[in-house]
Amino acid sequence: MASENPVKGPASYFPSIEKKYGQPISHWMQVLQAAGPLRHMELVAHLKGGHGLGHGHANALVAWHLAQKK
Repeated sequence: MASENPVKGPASYFPSIEKKYGQPISHWMQVLQAAGPLRHMELVAHLKGGHGLGHGHANALVAWHLAQKK
């Protein structure tokens, strides 16, 4: 029986982020884009302090966001 490749990396957090915070990932990418050219941990702090995300979820979103810019 063939199995699908499981999602790995930051994207593996996306279903739980959407469920817990009630916003699609596109919303969080817009929040990060609007935050401007901050460094990784500055963006994590922005999501945690300004939007109430937990560290792991914020870190996963920022890692994905910054990887898309490369």
